[in-house]
Amino acid sequence: MAAPGRLLAVSDLHVVHAENRRLVEEQLIPRSPHDWLLVAGDVSETVSEIEWALGLLRDRFAKVVWTPGNHDLWTPKDDEVSLRGEARYRHLVELCRGLGVLTPEDPYAVWEGEGGPVAVVPLFLHYDYSFRAPGLTKEQSLAAAHESGVVCTDEFLLHTDPYPDADSWCRARVAQTAARLDALDPALPTVLVNHYPLVREPTDVLRYPQFAQWCGTTLTADWHLRYRAAAVVYGHLHIPRTTYHDGVRFDEVSIGYPRERRVHGLPRGVLRDVLRPHEDGR
Repeated sequence: MAAPGRLLAVSDLHVVHAENRRLVEEQLIPRSPHDWLLVAGDVSETVSEIEWALGLLRDRFAKVVWTPGNHDLWTPKDDEVSLRGEARYRHLVELCRGLGVLTPEDPYAVWEGEGGPVAVVPLFLHYDYSFRAPGLTKEQSLAAAHESGVVCTDEFLLHTDPYPDADSWCRARVAQTAARLDALDPALPTVLVNHYPLVREPTDVLRYPQFAQWCGTTLTADWHLRYRAAAVVYGHLHIPRTTYHDGVRFDEVSIGYPRERRVHGLPRGVLRDVLRPHEDGR
């Protein structure tokens, strides 16, 4: 008899790196034909690599759910697809639909297996620099980051067309997504899947605090409560761990870069089971 299905999660595959590509090929394997996989962004930087990785995973898992990370939305010069901003995002959505992968633009699937039923909600919300140091304007915060030499590559490769800036794109995405979430059955719990943490606290451990401004938005600070989250899944920080906020479990599920794994490993494994109790019983 096949093992019961699990709701599994991973992020930050970064298959542009050969070691990560091998890891995806060799270790991202379901235990059961009923397993679902949540991919919380940063698959890669070119459309062809994103298509390869998501196609491979869709062939293995019963269902794959993807939400974009910042690297997925870059427009590098060596990519055959030169689309920028919203157009690039929509192109990736259509690519995913062709593969049978769910995206933030699709109806939310309901997981009925262990820990369910829950609505699985992939989010694309972007960031608005509001995770900056208190007392600084956005302009001052960015200037300080440039002066320190700690600047996210998004400033050069992630375009926001047709929006004038990241703030505007973020506000539009938050408003659109909130309207959809408000329409969900209020009796149905959710698993919220976003590339960035929905609350600021996980960024407090960053080695370079100035990087936090590229890590989310304060507009989602209460979403784990407002939308009845049974769990929140995110990546981006490359600090895989579990934290609790208002009693809700937040799982950072990054694979990250090879150099990081050589130092820290993956102490919680490659795939996280987001609805089963963890070691602490929660």
